Amino acid sequence: MTDLLFRDDPYLQSAEAQVVGHTSEGGILLDRCLFYPTGGGQPGDSGTLSWGDMTLEIATCVKTEDGTPALVPSEPHPMPPVGARVTCTLDWTRRHRHMRIHTALHLLSVVIPLPVTGGAISAEKGRLDFDMAEPPSDRDAVEAQLQALVDRDLEVTEDWITDAELAANPGLVKTMSVAPPKGAGRVRLVRIGLGEAQIDLQPCGGTHVARTGEIGRLRLGKIEKKGRQNRRVSIHLDG
Repeated sequence: MTDLLFRDDPYLQSAEAQVVGHTSEGGILLDRCLFYPTGGGQPGDSGTLSWGDMTLEIATCVKTEDGTPALVPSEPHPMPPVGARVTCTLDWTRRHRHMRIHTALHLLSVVIPLPVTGGAISAEKGRLDFDMAEPPSDRDAVEAQLQALVDRDLEVTEDWITDAELAANPGLVKTMSVAPPKGAGRVRLVRIGLGEAQIDLQPCGGTHVARTGEIGRLRLGKIEKKGRQNRRVSIHLDG
């Protein structure tokens, strides 16, 4: 089993690891993975692997068929051999922006409390698709409510429940198109706010900031019609 460093500490920017294998597609498997693998609408991390006097640019990280993270080089290049000790370094600016956007989308699902039919994250913006027949009547109010939640600087924490507990509490799942990360016997929940200040709790495997204030300034983008019962709402980082 790969040690998922990105889940244990999303603020870790560099780590040592050992190469344990290569995939038939040219991916690199490590015993400890700093890079978040593409999933849940969040892109895989990029960065570098270094060993000896060699440095390899990593374009992204993806999951193999059994869910193991595999690093994908940016271009054909000699790869570190199995057994090599490597230094993993994230493109931290890009990862941190993904964390800010991902957390902000959780807040958007609070401001617009409707079922989510899809979503996507980039370093500049994010969007959620809602099961929503008509767009919000006051988009400025949506933007103001979203920023107000950011400015409350609420703590973002995690809990774990069993697959059975999640099945018994289907209301925790907001997404209609993406199933929560199950199958390992337990499911990670991301909580925003503590105690009476809690505003959100939902299954999620992505990376998030520690407090909502870290998101910074947000700007509401387009609200687009994507079907009779579907509206796409975009948000942008301002800085």
